[in-house]
Amino acid sequence: MTERSAGLAAVRDGEVLVVIPAFNEEQSVGRVVEQVRSLGYPALVVDDGSIDRTSEVAEQASAVVLRLPVNLGVGGALRCGFRYAVTHGYQVVVQCDADGQHDPAQIAKLLDAMRTDDAHLVIGSRFAAGEQQAYAVGRVRGVVMRRLARMASRRTGVEITDATSGFRAIGGSLLGAFAATYPTEYLGDTMESLARAGRAGYRVVEIPVEMHAREIGVSTASSLSSAWYLVRVIMAVWLQRYRPTGRRVVRLTLWEGDSA
Repeated sequence: MTERSAGLAAVRDGEVLVVIPAFNEEQSVGRVVEQVRSLGYPALVVDDGSIDRTSEVAEQASAVVLRLPVNLGVGGALRCGFRYAVTHGYQVVVQCDADGQHDPAQIAKLLDAMRTDDAHLVIGSRFAAGEQQAYAVGRVRGVVMRRLARMASRRTGVEITDATSGFRAIGGSLLGAFAATYPTEYLGDTMESLARAGRAGYRVVEIPVEMHAREIGVSTASSLSSAWYLVRVIMAVWLQRYRPTGRRVVRLTLWEGDSA
């Protein structure tokens, strides 16, 4: 066990915060929060500049809500969630979408894998053996996702089948690092965050989980945006080779006015 990973195997459920980024998800966020809360986990909804009743519905379902005045995108919303978690003493964050695709009942699987494998980052995969291998995606998006999975596997040193999954558990010093410098570009919260974690030597594992198809709303990942994202992320990951790995983290002392 390395210094970076020490203590992850002993993480307790009371040190876990479920962070739910949400943008105009008033029709589904309440149900997601209620499911999370029924399992005993605290829920933080980061309302990413919604113009509907997302915040109100989330609060009625007993979530803590951070309201962003403008839309920052998923990466920016998650960075806010990570900072809240670190400065409030949580050791692990579980990302969970507000649209109902991620099943909160599967959170325990992510946490069990984190403890068993002493991992800093656990990815819940739609495509790993044993779960929904036929999960439906468009042809162009499917090609992009497979290409990114191969890149992620090389960067992390483990087999990754679902590099764009947003159902993840993050813990240990990686949580502090993400709170400080999490990628905020379009979909940078997926592949680029994996590449950074792998390059910095954090332990990443992937496990199969069941996911639901989106029932409400429309995905932002069109064929055109998926193709452009592949080009952009290849350039971003390539440029990471010329950046210092960095050890900047947000620590609990930051809540008391100290710098990290």
